[in-house]
Amino acid sequence: MRTIVRTVTRTRSVARQLVLCTALFPVAMAQTPSPIQSIVSAGNLTSMRWPNFREYRASLQEFYQLGNYAPAWVQGNAPSTQALAMIELFRNAWQKGLEPEDYDASRWDGRIRMLQSSQGHSDFDVAVTVCTMRYISDLRIGRINPKHFNFGLTVERKKYDLAQFLRERVLIASDMSAALDGVEPPFPGYSRTEQALARYVELARNDDGELLPVPAKPVDPGQAYAGVPRLTRFLHLVGDLPSDIHPADPNVYDSTLSEAVKRFQRRHGLDDDGRLGPATVKQLNVPLKERVRQLQLTLERWRWLPAEFSAPPIVVNIPDFRLRALDENNNIALQMRVVVGRAMRTQTPVFSRDMTFIVLRPYWNVPPGIFRRSVLPAIRRDRNEVARKHYEITTLDGKVVTAAEVSDDVLAQLQAGKLAVRQRPGSDNALGLIKLMFPNEYSVYLHSTPQTELFSRSQRDFSAGCIRVEEPAELGAWVLRNNPGWSLERVQQAMQNGSDNVTVTLARRVPVFIVYGTALAYENGEVHFYGDIYKHDAALAQALAKGYPYP
Repeated sequence: MRTIVRTVTRTRSVARQLVLCTALFPVAMAQTPSPIQSIVSAGNLTSMRWPNFREYRASLQEFYQLGNYAPAWVQGNAPSTQALAMIELFRNAWQKGLEPEDYDASRWDGRIRMLQSSQGHSDFDVAVTVCTMRYISDLRIGRINPKHFNFGLTVERKKYDLAQFLRERVLIASDMSAALDGVEPPFPGYSRTEQALARYVELARNDDGELLPVPAKPVDPGQAYAGVPRLTRFLHLVGDLPSDIHPADPNVYDSTLSEAVKRFQRRHGLDDDGRLGPATVKQLNVPLKERVRQLQLTLERWRWLPAEFSAPPIVVNIPDFRLRALDENNNIALQMRVVVGRAMRTQTPVFSRDMTFIVLRPYWNVPPGIFRRSVLPAIRRDRNEVARKHYEITTLDGKVVTAAEVSDDVLAQLQAGKLAVRQRPGSDNALGLIKLMFPNEYSVYLHSTPQTELFSRSQRDFSAGCIRVEEPAELGAWVLRNNPGWSLERVQQAMQNGSDNVTVTLARRVPVFIVYGTALAYENGEVHFYGDIYKHDAALAQALAKGYPYP
């Protein structure tokens, strides 16, 4: 009996201690992590294609803390209406130039079946959240940070607070398209590129992929060519040859095909001579799936640009060698050809800065590289080179030493780096008669040029990195349009007859974007493709192929 009493007493004592423990430490006992909390803390979900989501872990923690770690996308044993809407967007991500499997497009049916059998609620919920955050972020700022490629562009100011965005706009959305309105870039060119992508995906599906024979020498209209049937089918498919027009002889490259080839050449950055030479046939043989890839990569780069500007910007696209100035609605107000940096040695960098001033009738301060490579050797060969090229030899702070024949002493100082060379303003100045300045660490700017014949070339990478513009006076008047009195006529007069070296500060700064897109959708419905002259497309494609987490 005593043993029983002692046992009961001991049991009551232990029970009292447990009660006391529970009373003293209620929070500790209630802090067992929920399944969702455990997954989020781990930053990994093995059922996803890309299970590592640590770069989004802080956003997921904030998102679920706001809802006390309760499921956000599940109602009973079924996905919410909003979850189903997002899953449909994931499946159609290809329409945005994205990869549907990055958002588990093929896995959702299986997850939904598990929900219906009362399983996998936490995995499903976290997977929807991660994929939604990835999808919105990818549309907003792109998958890969442009800094990864040492580009002078930043996406930091465009980033959303993803937890708040999902809670305030997505989870309550009755129309998901409306909820996501404004996420993507506002440019008409971006929207046209999306439309072009959908078209080229369909074209790629319908193309038989036959390759044209490469002729030993260019084929002219009227000459025999064995590839006429394939060429006709292809030009019909891509729209360069109207569908109701067919060559009279299936073995002869006739004038109707030649006109269609001219259109194709213009759309692919080639000289539009209508001849079937090796360069043209090479472009005709590029698989349409590669054109799809170019459009996808261009959409990625559109997303690196700001969504808002302090003023309508100037956009220079390197691969198509063109400058476009936009209006208040992001439509093209002015465009012209440009010459950019050489592909092999002096590439024009990709970056953005604000234009703040222009210089009319500028001096050209010869850069050190050009000085060492060409100017100094020319002066050694001919001491009158300075006078003939309208150069001046100056001290490093800009005081003129001589503009005439170079003495032995001056040459020695030049070779020692104690003096510099600049070219006086004038029509033969290497910078032409105007330079447009957006100060940057690359020492790149826009300027005119006496070498106007280069603008007639189809590929225009001839500069040392700066950008030469075809219509400098028109561009000068456009950037000065907010400066009273600076009409086109006044700009032209100041360039031709004005005082030397006049600086004009812009009344309103102009954002300048130097970008790189090898596929462009024009306002008239044409889609243009250009060569990857700096191999930036290849680098971007390689980085994207690695999957999440992207750089």
